[in-house]
Amino acid sequence: MDGIGNRLLVVYDGHCCLCNGWVRWLLRHDRRDRLRFVASVSPAVAQLFERHADLLEPNGTPDTVLVFRNPLQINEQLWLRFAGELVSLRELPPPWPAVALVLGWIPDLLSDPAYKLIARWRYHIWGRLESCPLPTVEERARFL
Repeated sequence: MDGIGNRLLVVYDGHCCLCNGWVRWLLRHDRRDRLRFVASVSPAVAQLFERHADLLEPNGTPDTVLVFRNPLQINEQLWLRFAGELVSLRELPPPWPAVALVLGWIPDLLSDPAYKLIARWRYHIWGRLESCPLPTVEERARFL
C-alpha cells in the first residue's frame, strides 16, 4: 500500500457520522502526520479484506474501526475496536499518548462490549451518510 510508510492506516465506516467525526478529529490533531485513512468501502482496501475476511460482516465491510501498521506486509499488525482507537491516540502529539495510556487501563471486559454497543447503535444515534464525504484538497494526501 503506497503512501503509508511507517504510518498507521485507519480503516473506518465512511457512511457513519460518528466514524467520520472521529477521522476529522484525528486529522486535526495529527500534526506529526502519523496516520493515513481509508473508508471501508474503498477499493483500495480490497486486498486487506481478502486477507482478513473473518473480520467482515455479511455486507462485506467490517463493523468496527481497523487500524493497521505495515498492511499487507509480513510484519503487519492489526488492532480492532477500542484497541485501534487507543493506538491511534498514541500516534498523536501530547497529551494524547498519555490519555491513551490512562484509557488503556480500562479492561477489555468492559471496553469491548461498550465499543460493540456503540457500534451497533451508531447509525440510530449519530446518523448515516448517503455517501462518503470527500476530503479537502489539503487532506487528500492523507487518504488512500
